[in-house]
Amino acid sequence: MLERINGPQDIMALNQEELADLAQEIREFLIEKISTTGGHLASNLGVVELTIAIFRTFHLPEDKIIWDVGHQAYTHKILSGRREEFDELRQFGGISGFPKTKESPCDAFNTGHSSTSISAGLGMALARDLREESHFVVSIIGDGALTGGMAYEALNNAARIDRNFIIILNDNNMSISENVGGISKYLTSLRTGEGYNDLKKNVTSALEKIPVAGPKLIDKISRTKQGIKQLLIPGMLFEDMGITYLGPVDGHDTKRLCKVLKEAKRLNHAVLVHVLTKKGKGYRPAEKQPDRFHGVDPFDIKTGKPKKERIFPSYTEVFSKQLCYLAGKDERIVAVTAAMPEGTGLKRFQKLYPERFFDVGIAEQHGVTSAAGMAAGGLRPVVAVYSSFLQRGYDQILHDVCIQNLPVVFAVDRAGLVGSDGETHQGIFDLSYLTSIPNMSVLAPKNLWELRREMEFALSYNGPIAIRYPRGEAYRGLKEFDAPVEYGKGEILYEGKELALLAVGSMVSTAEHIRDKLMAEGIEATLANGRFIKPVDFELVDDLAKNHSHLVTLEENVLQGGFGLQVLAYVHEHYPQVKVLTIALPDTYVEHGNVSLLRETLEIDSDSIIRKMKEQGFAG
Repeated sequence: MLERINGPQDIMALNQEELADLAQEIREFLIEKISTTGGHLASNLGVVELTIAIFRTFHLPEDKIIWDVGHQAYTHKILSGRREEFDELRQFGGISGFPKTKESPCDAFNTGHSSTSISAGLGMALARDLREESHFVVSIIGDGALTGGMAYEALNNAARIDRNFIIILNDNNMSISENVGGISKYLTSLRTGEGYNDLKKNVTSALEKIPVAGPKLIDKISRTKQGIKQLLIPGMLFEDMGITYLGPVDGHDTKRLCKVLKEAKRLNHAVLVHVLTKKGKGYRPAEKQPDRFHGVDPFDIKTGKPKKERIFPSYTEVFSKQLCYLAGKDERIVAVTAAMPEGTGLKRFQKLYPERFFDVGIAEQHGVTSAAGMAAGGLRPVVAVYSSFLQRGYDQILHDVCIQNLPVVFAVDRAGLVGSDGETHQGIFDLSYLTSIPNMSVLAPKNLWELRREMEFALSYNGPIAIRYPRGEAYRGLKEFDAPVEYGKGEILYEGKELALLAVGSMVSTAEHIRDKLMAEGIEATLANGRFIKPVDFELVDDLAKNHSHLVTLEENVLQGGFGLQVLAYVHEHYPQVKVLTIALPDTYVEHGNVSLLRETLEIDSDSIIRKMKEQGFAG
């Protein structure tokens, strides 16, 4: 069946039995390809039938489909004609793991972060109406994404639209980890209860059998303020907001899905279709551990185990163990995550200190402000979050944490280039947006030992502070330089002549490699670890500028607003005779690809930097 699908309309030629075969083939295809390339597996296995039903019911690319987050759009990509490109999924130059408008006209909107699809879809529906067009707009959102406040802002406005707008709630009781909070409990009550539409029909049929009074009762109930739905399903959150609710419907029954989606198309207002799916469906390891198979590296299909086991600890693991150690000595320490206890390393903390662990759901803004409240109440909160997701809480960091100078620690994971998830997930802006905020301090470890030291310092510091560290294996070099952290102070690691390398975070190891290669050419360079990005250790910069004619700064962040420009401005003002070369990422969004390849392409690897230094007279 799969070989017959080369474009969005090809699925129309298949009958119901062939659709079941197609679903099975798609699952086998996804498991085979993702086991080789890595990617998002469990979420995609869960929406195969739903995606088939969408392609059967709507006409792409004329109709617009917006996938929330978008990591579950692999079947969408297959059905829209990109099957042959899956060997290069998430590889440099290959197709993205998320919807991309430049890839296909069937991708209506670029996505990558949660809780955005209803807002985007509503905007596209309003544009359609103002332009007097007639296509359908469909936003697919997961139940996990409904923990994000932006989704409710959009639902509130969607109730006002007077033409068709369809919202599909893909309910699998999971975001990345298991869902938490009130909305999860509410949806559980809908899942476990009888379907509303079946109940409505049964009650109506029973009332019709009552002579004389029956029809009057039906009319009276239907015109009651809350309506029959309030009698049958207490709360009816979506109906109360003014959005018609259809479901729940089995998300793995293509025939029923097509029927309810056709029903949704007939309504001239906003409608929400509640679909129940199983994350990881069709692959036992992913069904049993959907959180572990949310995003995976290449794995063995038979066992589900990664093909390459990590030997050395990651920065996330180092952070996790150190936080638990420090929490054992200080009961004020609490941990906050936005639906990612596994990814941020807080699962260990949750097991050891469950009463001090808080999963706020996919709600970074709320997480940051609730941490501010905890700090104001005398606790020492640690907010563990990916760099690209912390962007979502920028106003709360500025307004609720930093204006009050509250002692909140931000453990900023996945800082710098993260690789295959691409432009929506690269953590290359945090130095710029965090250092722009008064009262915020920012530091980055050169290796795993310094991360431990920085955490000790951060949890004793009386103000907002962020520690940013990269994805993957923690650097184990430079162990001999392990000393307590002093506020605002960097360190000189090796003394040299004429040329000084001043690096921060992950780029310290790169600078060490540069120094070693230059030494082999007879060039002695000084190597310094800035450690603090805010405040910059300008006394260290003074020492370097007084004793060297050339200074190179290195950081894994965009140049604008980063570490290097602060140093450049200072040296230009106080030491105009010293030449400064700033090594940073370009002012652009970085596509997906292997991190090592991206570093070479963006010219922040050691060989590219040495070449650039020589071209500008900084070496040789």
